[in-house]
Amino acid sequence: MFWAIIVILIIAADQVSKFFITKNVDLGELIEIIRNFFYITYIRNKGAAWSIFQNGRYFFIVMTIIASILIIYFLLKSKNKILSLSLSFILGGAIGNLIDRIAAGSVVDFLEFHFWSYRFPVFNVADIFITTGTILLAYYLIFIYKEPAKATEMEGRSE
Repeated sequence: MFWAIIVILIIAADQVSKFFITKNVDLGELIEIIRNFFYITYIRNKGAAWSIFQNGRYFFIVMTIIASILIIYFLLKSKNKILSLSLSFILGGAIGNLIDRIAAGSVVDFLEFHFWSYRFPVFNVADIFITTGTILLAYYLIFIYKEPAKATEMEGRSE
C-alpha cells in the first residue's frame, strides 16, 4: 500500500529529527539559525498544540489511538488521492507524536519561528504533517467531496 509507505516515512522523519535534537541540543537551549526569524529550541511538550492541556498524557494517548483507527478505516475506504494523502499525513504525524507520549510522557518540539514581535509556538516535524494534512483535508471537504445522492432523490429523478 502506497499510503502506508508515506505514513512510515513521516514517522521515520519525525523520529529521526527528534532523536538528532535530543542527542545534540540541551533541553531549553536556543540555537539561532536565522536571526530574529528561525531557531532550534529543544523543549518537551506534555500537552497538545501550543502546549494546551498540559499533563493530559493518557487522554492524548487514548484519543490518538481512537483517531488513528478511524483514519485508517477512512484511508482504506478512500478512492480519492487528495483525501488519502491528507489522511496519511495526519496519521503519520499523529503516530510520530504518539510514540513520544508513550515512550517519554511528552513530545519533543524544536522548531521555533519569530514573526516580528510574535513568537510562534515551538513545534516538530509531526506537527508539520498534521497541519498540512488538515489543510488538505479541509480543501478536499470544501472543494472536492460531494454528498452521495440519496436513494429517494435518485428515484425521483428517474421518473
